[in-house]
Amino acid sequence: MMKSIVEVEINKPQIETAELYADPRNNVKWMDDVARYEPLSGEEGMPGSTYRLMPKAGDTIFVATVVERNLPDQLKLRFEASDVAVDITGTFTSLSPTKTKFISEEVFSFKGADEESVTPSVKEDIKAAHRRHIEDFKHFAENSR
Repeated sequence: MMKSIVEVEINKPQIETAELYADPRNNVKWMDDVARYEPLSGEEGMPGSTYRLMPKAGDTIFVATVVERNLPDQLKLRFEASDVAVDITGTFTSLSPTKTKFISEEVFSFKGADEESVTPSVKEDIKAAHRRHIEDFKHFAENSR
């Protein structure tokens, strides 16, 4: 397993930030490598619901499950692909009426391989992509009305 944690401050109230993040339809608006979102089952964004994220390039298709939704404080997701599962916890803390601390924790479990077999450069690429996604979410959230 491998863990990546990214923390940012977002100039948006906590409830608005959490709701933007929890709406899976928004993924294509801030994840630059996602071409489209496809709902699969359940009420969108609610616990137990599932959806597919189709990539713009490559063949890694993730099926996401909403594990827990405790807004405005926390959202837990599980993304699964053929070679990896990612448990995601997004935690939101109000710093002021207009500012939110967002902590994104991603725990990667590689299928069919030990974590040790994943090279350090691949781990760094994964962590860089996580940071980029959260920075892109920050930009998206701050510019959403």
